[in-house]
Amino acid sequence: MPFRIRTLNAISQVGLSRLPGDKYTVGHDVTSPDALLVRSASLHNQPIEPSVLAVARAGAGTNNIPIAEFSKLGVPVFNTPGANANAVKELVVAGLFLAARNIVDAAAFAHRLEGDHATMDKLVEAGKKNYVGFELPGRTLGVIGLGAIGVEVANVALSLGMNVLGYDPGITVQHAWALSSQVEHVTDLDELLKRSDIVTLHVPLVAGTKGLIGASQFQAMKSSAVLLNFARGPIVDEPALIEALEAGQLRGYVCDFPTPTLNKRPRVVTLPHLGASTNEAEENCARMAADELRWYLEEGTIQNSVNFPDARLSRAEGTSRLSISNSNVPNMVGQISTMLAEARLNIADLLNKSRGDLAYTLVDVEGEVPDDLLAKIKGIEGVLSARLI
Repeated sequence: MPFRIRTLNAISQVGLSRLPGDKYTVGHDVTSPDALLVRSASLHNQPIEPSVLAVARAGAGTNNIPIAEFSKLGVPVFNTPGANANAVKELVVAGLFLAARNIVDAAAFAHRLEGDHATMDKLVEAGKKNYVGFELPGRTLGVIGLGAIGVEVANVALSLGMNVLGYDPGITVQHAWALSSQVEHVTDLDELLKRSDIVTLHVPLVAGTKGLIGASQFQAMKSSAVLLNFARGPIVDEPALIEALEAGQLRGYVCDFPTPTLNKRPRVVTLPHLGASTNEAEENCARMAADELRWYLEEGTIQNSVNFPDARLSRAEGTSRLSISNSNVPNMVGQISTMLAEARLNIADLLNKSRGDLAYTLVDVEGEVPDDLLAKIKGIEGVLSARLI
């Protein structure tokens, strides 16, 4: 029976083509879905159907998904880190130039010019002094968040002749290897803010990063500094931002998130959430999300989940596979193993991984799995979900 995937947004056909028609039924009107594939559609305040085994977002941020609710049900939520990194990096670089050279205001001035050649030439010469900017070489860029996007931004800024400071207490080994050795690692956020001419944000929106840049952070920054935010709007405390701009504590703000308060405000440039809006990024995100769902549904493999640990186990030939999500509590593997032994099933291979309060177990067993075994495993206190693959 084919797996059933419900799409809640238009998903690139490049990604959907990774789900073969003989194994998958895909569409926005699919009922009783095994998985959900989304981009920006909000799943908050929507009932979670009992058939759902997994959720994948074709993008990096997952604040449109109630992760805690899916975690309680043992449902992994996947995202696509790095798939849109180049697209966002390019827009951040554009943001650097927009801020440094006052391009938006200058273009608006030129757009308003009227008259013949001579008149316009005089207006240009008289007006251009109002849009004098600064060059990037020798300036210091502070990068807050060194994930896939932050690393690419830091590295390209070096090629523009900038000095680069990087701050990320949770940087992964993978991203540390990708980061140029010329980026200075800073362990104190205030130090980065004090030393930077331009600060760019590249952290996810979670409880700990909401309002990360507020009144005290603006006070620490140079009054000539510019703040770029191509991560998520609420990472910046907007009332504190407005106060800093009006008090002359901040030169400018460039972001990808228009709001009524920011719209048409002097020294603020807002773009209509263009970060990942390229054909290439949408295709990359769709391709990665489709692969993640396929690996999980067909093999139980978890990669790039935001709530469960990565887990990959080479399939033992001639075996049946059990996929079990559970709370990270003692003796869980022992209880599962005991039930398998009572069912006279030999364990050919087993993998158990944990992440915070959650854990995930893959078990390959030899022999025919009794019909009632899954129900018994699901009855173990702390087991959130279990299925036979």
